[in-house]
Amino acid sequence: MVLGGNLRIRQQGNWVVARSKSYSVVRLESWEQYLSIISDSPYQNWAFRGQRDASAPLFSALSRYLMTFRVDPRAWPGQEERILRIFKRKAIHFLDHVPERDDDFQWLALMQDHGAPTRLLDFTWSPYVAAFFALHNSTEEGVIWACNPVEIEKENRLDLEKPGSFRKHFLSASRSFVWMGEPYAMNRRLIAQSGTFLVPGILDKSIEAILKEYPSPRNTLIKFIVPVGKIRDKGMRELYRMNVTQATLFPDLDGLARSLAYELEFHWAYDPRTMRPMRK
Repeated sequence: MVLGGNLRIRQQGNWVVARSKSYSVVRLESWEQYLSIISDSPYQNWAFRGQRDASAPLFSALSRYLMTFRVDPRAWPGQEERILRIFKRKAIHFLDHVPERDDDFQWLALMQDHGAPTRLLDFTWSPYVAAFFALHNSTEEGVIWACNPVEIEKENRLDLEKPGSFRKHFLSASRSFVWMGEPYAMNRRLIAQSGTFLVPGILDKSIEAILKEYPSPRNTLIKFIVPVGKIRDKGMRELYRMNVTQATLFPDLDGLARSLAYELEFHWAYDPRTMRPMRK
């Protein structure tokens, strides 16, 4: 079955591939189907993002905040630059290692890690990590986005570590494009999650809307819809056995504490003292 261009996925069972103008959509029917798809060679170098809501477009936290609270679009570049400056001036009191003042990408990654609204979107090189984020807190339909870095790299070869690069290419909001990459110094969470970032050149369009303008959009982005009722139980158990948990993806006390919720769920059918099946 063809997913745009030369990409093919073996058909397994009864599942549907739909096509929009900008990307292909695959509705998963089982955990095994997902594993079969991601094991194919075209996807071994792709980046992935898991979300709990299949209907949510790919907007950054910064875009969502600015649009939700109706900040005048003319003020967006100035406000983004302002919060970056505030963080640089005040965060130094909490950091053991302070990034170079003009290394904006490093500062933005640090802001992202600590919950500030930035234009960075978290992606991962691991399809298993993406599956975890699509499944762990979902009750209806999650989503896993897959993005082809080769197609993105064709359109934009930027060095965001270069002083002034972020201001020139992003704060100017003059061009509709997407950049992918990581900062030179990676924090613990980024390492644990095999993380990377997608960074949109403009804030008022979703990632999928921007990529629609690329020469080969269907070879660039794929949306896997994850019906939680069919996939979550087995998927989460398999990920748990792989040691893909909140505790490993967020290697700190907060991650450990959040991981305990699934410990309740995983042992639901067993006596935690003997690990024998509970009697019904």
